[in-house]
Amino acid sequence: MAKCDYCGKGVSFGIKVSHSHRRSNRSWKPNVKRVKAIVNGSPKRVHACTRCLRSGNVTRAV
Repeated sequence: MAKCDYCGKGVSFGIKVSHSHRRSNRSWKPNVKRVKAIVNGSPKRVHACTRCLRSGNVTRAV
């Protein structure tokens, strides 16, 4: 799974608990997009989470 190149957000793990309280492992995956962004003055494909895209941490290349 991809990790955000800006904030470092990645997969987090936990435990799913059913109604009968049976426990099993699960993972939460971030909403990471592969976008073309300006990095050091040149356009480059990077992995960025939607939180960074929405907050303006990533400058998109057209």
